[in-house]
Amino acid sequence: MHVLFAFVAMGSWAVFVNHGHDMPRPIYAGLVQGTMSAGLTLLLKSVIDGLSHRIAYPMQLWAPPAIACLGSATLLLAIHAASGTPEIWKTIAVPLLVSTSYATLYNYSISARRGP
Repeated sequence: MHVLFAFVAMGSWAVFVNHGHDMPRPIYAGLVQGTMSAGLTLLLKSVIDGLSHRIAYPMQLWAPPAIACLGSATLLLAIHAASGTPEIWKTIAVPLLVSTSYATLYNYSISARRGP
């Protein structure tokens, strides 16, 4: 359900921010962003779990979400650039904010349970 929501919500966002460009570019941007958001949603929890177990306190509080954010941003920028998305920065802003917020909150919750 989360994956489908990510596809629809973030894909729709991409279509919206690119709507001023000739069709079918907004649709392609939406399909690319929706697919990327769905894939990143599937991987994000596993990445945070793996990194938080490998990184020592106190770096485990900030490093896993920062690494996940940098990785997501790199993938989003590269794939949107390769696919010709017109408004790349506007397209990835909201999905990146949402995924980084989730990664940060999830990381803090598992770090708090484990302790220093």
